Amino acid sequence: MLGSPIRNLFLGGTFVFVVCVAATCGYMAAGWSLSDALYMVVITIYTVGYDEIRQISTPFLRANTMMLIILGCTGMIFLTGALVQFITITQFQQLFGTRRMKNEIDQLDDHVIVCGFGRIGFTLAQELAAGQMPFIILERSERRFAEIRDLGYLCLQADATDEHTLQLAGVSRARVLATVLPDDAANVFITLSARSLNPNLEIIARGEVASTERKLIQAGANRVVMPAHIGAERMAQMIMFPESEEFLQGTERMRAFQNQLLRLGLNVLTHPVAPDSRSVGLTVAAAELEGFGSFFIVGVERHEGQSISRPPPDTVLQAGDGVVLIGRDGHAHAVAAIFGAAHTTI
Repeated sequence: MLGSPIRNLFLGGTFVFVVCVAATCGYMAAGWSLSDALYMVVITIYTVGYDEIRQISTPFLRANTMMLIILGCTGMIFLTGALVQFITITQFQQLFGTRRMKNEIDQLDDHVIVCGFGRIGFTLAQELAAGQMPFIILERSERRFAEIRDLGYLCLQADATDEHTLQLAGVSRARVLATVLPDDAANVFITLSARSLNPNLEIIARGEVASTERKLIQAGANRVVMPAHIGAERMAQMIMFPESEEFLQGTERMRAFQNQLLRLGLNVLTHPVAPDSRSVGLTVAAAELEGFGSFFIVGVERHEGQSISRPPPDTVLQAGDGVVLIGRDGHAHAVAAIFGAAHTTI
């Protein structure tokens, strides 16, 4: 039987369905009830050998039954073969795929271990593959694991917080481990486990909240990457509110940088400080704390015209000011709750 198993299943199922509908309509056209027609179709295509529910006494009924027997039984044979093919090939693929993957993992040396395959993990895997650097991805989500396999990357469907998983990934032979999960607690635990298993391993960890950076360093991370803070210094030097929007949109270099931020799930926003908002009178540090790490302020435009790039944490926000911030996708409501309703995405 040619073709992919899934395609054969679809074709076989569609063919049998069309034949059954046509035969049922034929019996009903001869005056049979829907239940009698369906019953006759089912016992015929499954060849159970029951007696005819009604007499097949007219040439039309005989022709309809002959068509059902020939086409229906042929379709069921094809569909059964496609089902067997699908089950057999799937089992063989899983068996040999698992063995092949285990052999490839055992051969890894001086490689990179990537924990997590979200937006950051996906981008990291692309860059490592482009640089022809050996790496393995640890991901427990079945859906993402299937995506990784479709991309042809080496992967393990397992929990990266489990020491046994790290050992299976060859952490003792690895050069770098990058834990990029969105859960700070999980990243701290993975860092601790990896450091205990390989004291010489270089560990790069992702952090969501600023207070986590110190914990990750203490756990053994060599470097900590904070997505909400990435590019903040560079952005602060380029952004001048309110002309920043026109400047950012018109600069090829900045558009490329914006694309990098979007791949990390970040956006650049400009937002006025509404007179009745919670942010009036707050310092920059306090406003960021109010957002629970969902944004990072990189610029302040005073209502009298003064621009402050990379404002100090103790800078007090006043009514009528404008802020330029880097925030995560899907957290616009948090920004609006603190600064007011209106905002602009750059």
